Amino acid sequence: MSIFPLRILLTVALVLLASSAFGQQTYVTRYDAYVGYAFLDSPKVNLFENGFAAQVGFRPKTWYSFGFDYSYSRGDLSLTPNLLPVALQQQLGAQLGQLIGAGLLPQTYTLTVPANSHTQTFAVGPQLAYRHLTHVTLFLRPVFAGAIHESATPQAAASDFFAQGVVKELAPTGKKTDTTWFLGFGGGFDILFTKHFAWRVQADLVYDHLFNDLLQDGRFTTRFSVGPAFNFGRNIKE
Repeated sequence: MSIFPLRILLTVALVLLASSAFGQQTYVTRYDAYVGYAFLDSPKVNLFENGFAAQVGFRPKTWYSFGFDYSYSRGDLSLTPNLLPVALQQQLGAQLGQLIGAGLLPQTYTLTVPANSHTQTFAVGPQLAYRHLTHVTLFLRPVFAGAIHESATPQAAASDFFAQGVVKELAPTGKKTDTTWFLGFGGGFDILFTKHFAWRVQADLVYDHLFNDLLQDGRFTTRFSVGPAFNFGRNIKE
C-alpha cells in the first residue's frame, strides 16, 4: 500500500496548523461542491490510474456534513500468476512446464499480462469538520461506502502465444468488467481563500475485492485528489 500521499497530507496539515490563525470561522455555507484531479494507486495489482473526482455536500450543522462522491480514472495494470487463485496458478504452472520442457518457451519465460483499466467509483458518507482555524478547515471521513466499477482490457503481445491463450481463457470477449462494494475512510483540508472558494487536498483508503472470480485476494486502493472547492447557500452560523 502506498502511503506517500498520506504523508504529504499530514505534513501540509501540520504546517497549516502552525501557520494559520486560530479562531472560529464566522461564515459557513449550507452546501459545497468540488471537482479536481485524482489518482488511484492499487499496488496489489500494479495499477496506477489518473483521472478526476467530484463531490457535493450538504451541511446540517457546521461540524458535520453528508455528501456524494464520484471519481473516474484510467491506467494500466499487470496481471501475474501469483495474483490468481491457487488452482489456476497450478494449472498455468503445469502448462508452462510442458511448453518449456518441449522447447517452445525459453527457460526464463515469465507470464505477465498487461491490461488497460477504466475505473468509476460512487460513494456516500458523513464528514466531520474542524473549523477553529480562520483560513483552514480540517475534515475527516470516518467511514464511507460505495460501489466501484472497473473494466479491464488485456493487451498481451501478439508474439506471446501463451499470454494470448491465457487472455482468451480468462476474458473470452477481450474485456472483463466487474462491479462490487467497497468500504473506506479518509480526510484532508480546505484552504479558504474567500467565503465561497477554497482549495481542497484530500486522501482516502478503500478496500474492495473486484474480479473475485479471477483474483485470489482483495486489494487496498489509495486515492489522492486536489482541486478547487466551492461553498454556496446561506450562512448556517447565523
